[in-house]
Amino acid sequence: MSPETLILGILGFLGLVSVIATFLAIMERDLLRAVLFSAIQSTVYAFIYYLLMAPDIVLVYIRVAVGLYPAIVLFLIKKTERYEGESGENH
Repeated sequence: MSPETLILGILGFLGLVSVIATFLAIMERDLLRAVLFSAIQSTVYAFIYYLLMAPDIVLVYIRVAVGLYPAIVLFLIKKTERYEGESGENH
């Protein structure tokens, strides 16, 4: 097995994981879990950028998409309702 084939296989797997994490983030009614799935998707993208030999993008992307963005969204969720939908609904 050549290294190129291995890298392409890993990229395909990571792409599938990112699609699944994105789907779960969209479908989740618990906003905290949706942020977690979004952070997983962002982490997978960071690995993809690293494998595509874009270390400068990875250095910025990890800080913003994996650290800063979820922190801001979690702060905003704390100020509102945790669950999507009507307030007063049983969870």
